[in-house]
Amino acid sequence: MSQQILDIVAQVHASGDYQPLIDVIPYAGVIGLEIERFGDEMVFRLPANPENIGNPTLPAIHGGVLASFMELSAVFQLITALPQPRLPKIIDFSVDYMRAGQLRDTFAMCKVERQGRRVANCSIKCWQGKRSEPIASSRAHFLFDDGE
Repeated sequence: MSQQILDIVAQVHASGDYQPLIDVIPYAGVIGLEIERFGDEMVFRLPANPENIGNPTLPAIHGGVLASFMELSAVFQLITALPQPRLPKIIDFSVDYMRAGQLRDTFAMCKVERQGRRVANCSIKCWQGKRSEPIASSRAHFLFDDGE
C-alpha cells in the first residue's frame, strides 16, 4: 500500500490532479475532502454534507469529522510538499475547537512549522466564511516512514 501511495504522489506532482491521492485514503472520500492549489498554497475543502453532522439540533459538523479533515489536510500537505515522496505517520495531534462548524463548506490550510529528516510539525487552521474567524485549529507531529 505504501508503494502505491508513493507512486500516486509522483503522479500528482506531475499532473496537479489530487483526486487519485484522495481516492487511495477511503475516509477522505467518505467525508468528501477536496484539494485545490493556488500557487504555493494548498486549500483543503470539506463540502457541506448532512452525513457529517454530529449535532442535528444546530446542525453542526461532528468534531471528529473536523479533526479528521484537519489531520488528513496536514498529511496531504506534507506528502505533496516533500521533494522525495515519503509517508508521514501521526505521532501526536491536538485540536482546539473555537466555535461550532455549521452545515456549510469548511476550509483548512496547513503550515509546516518544522520539517526535519525524521519528524515534521504542522499547524492547521479551519474556517467557514472568513479565514480570520477560525472554527478550529490544530497541531500535528509526524514521523516519516523510511520505507524499511
